[in-house]
Amino acid sequence: MSVTVLSFHISLSIIQNHWLKRKPLCSLSAMRLKTSLLKEPKHRELVSCVGWTTADELYSCSEDHQIFRWNLLNGETSLVVRLPEEIFPIDLHWLPKAVGGKKQTLAEVFVLTCTDGKFHLASKAGRIEKSVEAHHGAVLAGRWNYDGTALITTGEDGQIKIWSKSGMLRSTLVQQGSPVYCVAWGPDSDRILYTSGRRLIIKPLQPSSKVLQWKAHDGVILKVDWNAVNDLILSGGEDCKYKVWDSYGQPLYSSAVHDYPITSVAWAPDGEVFAVGSFNTLRLCDKTGVRNVVNDAMDILEFRDRVIKASLSHEHLVVTTSLQCYIYSVTNWNTPLIFDLKDGAVSLILQAERHFLLVDGGGIYVFSYDGRLTSSPKIVGMRTDILSAQAVSLSNDTVAVRDKVDEKVVFLFDALTGKPLGDGKPLTHKTEVMAIALDQCGPATDRKIALIDKNKDLYLTSVRRREQAICKIGTMVHTMAWNDSASLLCGIQDTQFTVWYYPHAVFIDRDLLPKTLFTKDASEFSRSPQILSYVGSQVTIRRGDGSLVYSSVSPYPALLHQYAGHAHWDDALRLCRFAKDQTLWASLAAMAIANKELNTAEVAYAAVGEVDKVQYINSIKELPSKESSLAHILLFSGYVQEAESLLLQAGLIYQAIQVNISLYNWDRALELAVKHKTHVDTVLAYRQRYLQDFSKKETNMRFLQYAEGVEVDWEKIQAKIEMELASERERAASASLRTSAAFPQ
Repeated sequence: MSVTVLSFHISLSIIQNHWLKRKPLCSLSAMRLKTSLLKEPKHRELVSCVGWTTADELYSCSEDHQIFRWNLLNGETSLVVRLPEEIFPIDLHWLPKAVGGKKQTLAEVFVLTCTDGKFHLASKAGRIEKSVEAHHGAVLAGRWNYDGTALITTGEDGQIKIWSKSGMLRSTLVQQGSPVYCVAWGPDSDRILYTSGRRLIIKPLQPSSKVLQWKAHDGVILKVDWNAVNDLILSGGEDCKYKVWDSYGQPLYSSAVHDYPITSVAWAPDGEVFAVGSFNTLRLCDKTGVRNVVNDAMDILEFRDRVIKASLSHEHLVVTTSLQCYIYSVTNWNTPLIFDLKDGAVSLILQAERHFLLVDGGGIYVFSYDGRLTSSPKIVGMRTDILSAQAVSLSNDTVAVRDKVDEKVVFLFDALTGKPLGDGKPLTHKTEVMAIALDQCGPATDRKIALIDKNKDLYLTSVRRREQAICKIGTMVHTMAWNDSASLLCGIQDTQFTVWYYPHAVFIDRDLLPKTLFTKDASEFSRSPQILSYVGSQVTIRRGDGSLVYSSVSPYPALLHQYAGHAHWDDALRLCRFAKDQTLWASLAAMAIANKELNTAEVAYAAVGEVDKVQYINSIKELPSKESSLAHILLFSGYVQEAESLLLQAGLIYQAIQVNISLYNWDRALELAVKHKTHVDTVLAYRQRYLQDFSKKETNMRFLQYAEGVEVDWEKIQAKIEMELASERERAASASLRTSAAFPQ
């Protein structure tokens, strides 16, 4: 019987130019299996199992007792070893290439399970290093865990056993009355998934942990696979169906009934495609692509080696094969930039405007579009081969990576140097993080990161200004994406599609944030949709059944961001008056405050009916100095300590004291007055008036102490305040004159 060798043939559709300018694509237009049969079969009997050592090398075992090595680069096939006549292989699995966080050149050991109840540890050269009596009856499956420290086997006797790397029995984990046809490790190697008739069972290795089980098929389940990147489970059974589940046992997809039982299933390492095998049938389940609907133009790009991964965005196509990386510009498809790869098993490509990121089993690499290695962020002990697009994000200046060991932690690196940002400490959330995304525009100092935690809450925080808190901006958010050219964020929130026109408003005026949201019904996207991209005014969404749908968003928010970014406030006001959209007015109000543009903010707040804030803005405009105005703008956004520090640095002691009095921070106001030896009587006077208004008596010992030695005279206090303000006005006027003299018109 011949071995069927799989490879991918990829054709690329040239996409409409204004889409190509920015649109990120996760897949190409026509991705299908290309199968070939050898003219002279190497195996004479049924091929029972195969195993990949690298992206270009495959080992196969057969009932003819032979093991062959297949090289897909040169097409050569060689006999590795002829097994003893009593060995009939059932399953083969190679020791992982990445062990303990250290990258090995090649996986040198594989496990071979057999019908006689034994498993064998064999070397790459085919030498049997050790044979172990494991089960009564056939050993149906054997799998190494992800760090290569443990081996699990299942048998016809209904037992599941865990062994050390050297083949020593550690424990018998499961004993049941029916054969266990298949087993898979959980992503963190702390749980296993196995079959029990028609049921799937997830069992943690910790004895006290709860076992999760559910009926998955109407017939005996024959094969399962659990992907470490997307945390999804794939199963196939004698009911002639294959199904996809999440790790909680929730069904995500169920196929139609096939003609024959599903006998094999397997995820691709990156979790984006999977293969399903049945009698005389092989299916590749993949995402669909995009075609140029203007002129139906198509280019065929041929590659010397098999294509592993591809991404199209920001006017560049990046394609990785098993040996090289190709970088195409959309203006020139004939002469790509090409460089060699250390590890051909690229599992992830992310693109930003200025550079792109590759992830393989050896690490994370940032390259410029001219093929130059820009940086290589290092995370000690992390397995990079299981990183997904939900766990890694890239912008022009920042790389963010969620820790796989502690999912509350997000590592932040400078994209140009690969060094950790700031003091080197990672960003730590209060609960496990499920997805992260960096915004794609604006200066590096304003870079924001959005994250969804396991409670489906959406949070936003600053990447480089760690003093900003991690603020919640949404609940029950399942998926999200930033716009490619503006700080717009979209997501599917419960049963609604939501666009945050200005998510940064949470740091400026939290009360204004709900007024900056656009929402519409998301039922058309069906169950478990995923947002793929948000480009211009179009959002691309993949529904739960795999189909692509598109949703349009108003182009006005992006235009408003553009006007605000260039300080064209008159144009921004005209746009809002033309659109007559309260959401735009609210967004403009927050943008204006963020840029300290009080005149525009006053008009925008008035348009959304925030009368009290209009009055406060007017009071800020009447302040005598620039420092006072800036401090009260900070105070407007809730940054009390920053406002106080600014006033103290400017020598405006009374203003700093008055800020705390206005907020009833009495202890801090008195502390400042005593420290700077001024306005102690002012603090005591306002404190007494406050207590009188609420019919209370003084109980604070510090205030009682100072009240004994300080006389409160409101006339003197008012005179002193007027003198302070007059002095501030004079200093502001002098500073303005000096500026005018230095920069004459």
